[in-house]
Amino acid sequence: MSDVPIDPQDFTGGLKVVDIGDLRVARGWSRRPAVTCRHLNMTYDDKERRIWCSDCETEVEPYDAFKVVCENIDTATKRLKRREASLKEAEQFALRSRAAKVMDGFWRGRSLAPLCPHCNEALLPEDVVNGLAGSNPDWVRRLRKKHRERK
Repeated sequence: MSDVPIDPQDFTGGLKVVDIGDLRVARGWSRRPAVTCRHLNMTYDDKERRIWCSDCETEVEPYDAFKVVCENIDTATKRLKRREASLKEAEQFALRSRAAKVMDGFWRGRSLAPLCPHCNEALLPEDVVNGLAGSNPDWVRRLRKKHRERK
């Protein structure tokens, strides 16, 4: 138990909220401590040849500024590579989808059957109902390329 008397608080006028950022600015400090700032909003001053952070208002060392720029470029490059991979995947899916649509169009028409592009043998729906043998598409593409080069 403490011998200190309890001071009654007057909350009838509402709580008094103090903005810590305003107190820091009033004391000559920046709104955000430099320790937590990642210096993402840098300003480059060509005349004074210095770099400073607009968020924490501190001067940024050239190495740190270079590191931030490199990290941003690396992040953007990785994002572009992921986007390129997803676009390639979407193109492959669209290619398969278009091929299946063409085959289905032939079979729905019932007057023509699609021909195998290699042996010119007709492919009928009953040929593929019970399943097909599979092969690695990359291997098949390389084999076809080799055959084209021989001709």
